[in-house]
Amino acid sequence: MRLPLPELPPALALCAALNVALRAGLLSRSALEPASGKRVRIELEAPRIGVTVSLRGSDFLPARGQADVTIRARPRDYLSLALRREDPDTLFFTRRLVMEGDTELGLIVKNALDAVDWDALPAPLARLSARLAGR
Repeated sequence: MRLPLPELPPALALCAALNVALRAGLLSRSALEPASGKRVRIELEAPRIGVTVSLRGSDFLPARGQADVTIRARPRDYLSLALRREDPDTLFFTRRLVMEGDTELGLIVKNALDAVDWDALPAPLARLSARLAGR
């Protein structure tokens, strides 16, 4: 039997990145307001590991307990989403992106991420994004 990987370090890293995006205006605080206090779990399909986060007050924080919504995909599909190579709706309808639980909350998260102005990324992140995209 394999033990699950600890969630706290990757959850802290994800929360730090999301908080930077909030403060830089890349993520819309008003678009995410309906998600406040809800638990969102982001999982990898294989291996089945993930992190759960929650927007509380003005910060994303690691969360415990049952997630309100779980979003699951393969690592390469998450990368395709981040690099804008794939549309989330396409991945959803081809069952490469799975959403379980509060689908309204999942759509709030999806719409907030769709609204990110990737051209406004700080230079180091823009370079990393371009390198990952092969540009």
